[in-house]
Amino acid sequence: MERVQTGVRIEKRLLKVLKAFAEYHDLTLGDLLEGIVLHAFDGKCPFNPSSLGRIKELKRFYGLELDSGASHRLKETKPGEPRDKVREDFKKVK
Repeated sequence: MERVQTGVRIEKRLLKVLKAFAEYHDLTLGDLLEGIVLHAFDGKCPFNPSSLGRIKELKRFYGLELDSGASHRLKETKPGEPRDKVREDFKKVK
């Protein structure tokens, strides 16, 4: 297997949750993402109930309110634009 280094843009709080979850399970972020994607490609949930509970706690801790429904509606903030404005724009889309 050959791994490559990649640069991806990802929502800041989502990344914090992923990093914390990976650290909790003594995994690298890359290993965690590979596992999530491979499970998703097979149509399977990558997390057991205990892991889902831990993720819920981490989301609350890092203020991550996004869910899967947000995936097609995310809008990046412009430099200097307050996040509250983007949050209001997001609520209008819902």
